[in-house]
Amino acid sequence: MNRTFLTIYSICILFYTASCQQPSKGQQRSGPQPDMEFTPLAVAAKQRYAAEAQAYCEKYLNDNVFSGAVLVAKNGEIVYEQYSGFKDYRNKTAVTPETPFHLASISKTFTGMAIMRLWEQGRIGLEDSVQQYFPAFPYRGITVRMLLNHRSGLPNYLYALETYWNKKVKATNQDVINYLIQFQPPKQQWPNRNFHYSNTNYILLASILEKVTGIGFPQYMRDSVFVPLGMHHTFVFSIADTASYVPTYSWNWREYGMDHLDCTYGDKNIYSTVRDMLLWDKAMYQHTFVKKSTMDTALVPQSNERKSMHNYGLGWRLFQNATDSVVYHNGKWHGSNTVFCRLVQDTATIIVLGNRLNRNIYASRRMAAIFSGRTEENVLEE
Repeated sequence: MNRTFLTIYSICILFYTASCQQPSKGQQRSGPQPDMEFTPLAVAAKQRYAAEAQAYCEKYLNDNVFSGAVLVAKNGEIVYEQYSGFKDYRNKTAVTPETPFHLASISKTFTGMAIMRLWEQGRIGLEDSVQQYFPAFPYRGITVRMLLNHRSGLPNYLYALETYWNKKVKATNQDVINYLIQFQPPKQQWPNRNFHYSNTNYILLASILEKVTGIGFPQYMRDSVFVPLGMHHTFVFSIADTASYVPTYSWNWREYGMDHLDCTYGDKNIYSTVRDMLLWDKAMYQHTFVKKSTMDTALVPQSNERKSMHNYGLGWRLFQNATDSVVYHNGKWHGSNTVFCRLVQDTATIIVLGNRLNRNIYASRRMAAIFSGRTEENVLEE
């Protein structure tokens, strides 16, 4: 009797333990399962990478001028981290691994891949016209693909709003769209003529996502991207969050306060940590957010009219030559300088997020020499 009881009890414990290890319905990851495993690093290699990354940061990103976070990874493993300076200089709040930084234009990688996932799901077409979502939009002949690859020719709203917008009022995405409809500032070029980087493209993409899903962009990104990937310190800043705004800084710690362009999203305004960004990086390598075929589509160079090693895909900057394949995006907004550099051939990643104006951050790609053994002099687009 006792033996029977113990057997039943043991089975119950095993069942309970197994059920506790299963994610709840609200916690389940969406999207494909990992289709590759990273090769573990040898201890000696990891130590060498760490020493070389530290030497670089001590030379170029020292505590006297750098405020932010650095993470260098190889094969999905962190080989070096650095946290320097202040999250809030006025209150002397130090930067920690949990400090989110304004990603600036790195945000476009999230917006772009969210659109690509909707395409993968058959909910949106890359050749859909903007008028399918905003019938009154006055610029014709522009597709979702042209927004993604910056070939729309649309004026950049950061400059277009300088003419008529009341700068005492913080603009939203819908405000920008209404402004373009009402005032119709001149386009930069005809659609699909050539590459022309414009933040307006990603404002529209975030707003199209809202139309397709019926969910606000900040909530959609939280529920469908950040939480499923375990990015618990990543969020979209919007006009609802103005009370919690944390400034960035000039080189002399002068604050950049909020302005009329600080509440638009899609092109910018995603905040994250370097560790969360590593999770985003791993999702791209392991195809746990979109399928490999979708990722491959996003990484096809789209601007080939001028021969160059520099190009742009769908949400990603590309640098390709005979020895390199770099998929990246950098960012700049107020005092934020940010680098997200994926060294695909080396399965390595360099992430630098700063909140104090410092252009040395953009040279961080030179740390690729740690993995390639070559001096990296080619400059990536800021």
